[in-house]
Amino acid sequence: MSGGIVKRLERYRDFIAYAFFGVCTTIVNLAAYAVAARPLGLKTIPATVIAWILAVMFAYVTNRKWVFHSQAKGKAAIAKEAGSFFICRIVTGILDIVIMFICVDILCMNDLVIKAVSNIIVILTNYVASKLIIFRKG
Repeated sequence: MSGGIVKRLERYRDFIAYAFFGVCTTIVNLAAYAVAARPLGLKTIPATVIAWILAVMFAYVTNRKWVFHSQAKGKAAIAKEAGSFFICRIVTGILDIVIMFICVDILCMNDLVIKAVSNIIVILTNYVASKLIIFRKG
């Protein structure tokens, strides 16, 4: 029975690691947003952009090293990989901003709750893009 569990864990290793670091990235994103929005008093969009930048930098390092175990070597290969990563994250960053703007600024919903929901949507979208495009294996 334990052999089956080990096989399942191995099969879903990348997703489990992505989920763990996704939670860590979400914590970075939410904490940065909360600090920017509350003590610093920034409006929704600037606070979201600052949180996004910090979260994306954290996510690239963790995704490259511990989730998808990137084998990219050399400046050109790493630049291509990083470029794909950041372009994808810009698209999902825009999605995050749109969700925050509509739900918080227009519909007056709780900003931290919407930020958490938005992060779930963004994380799932980023996983699919990372698995199929950015860090795909040969």
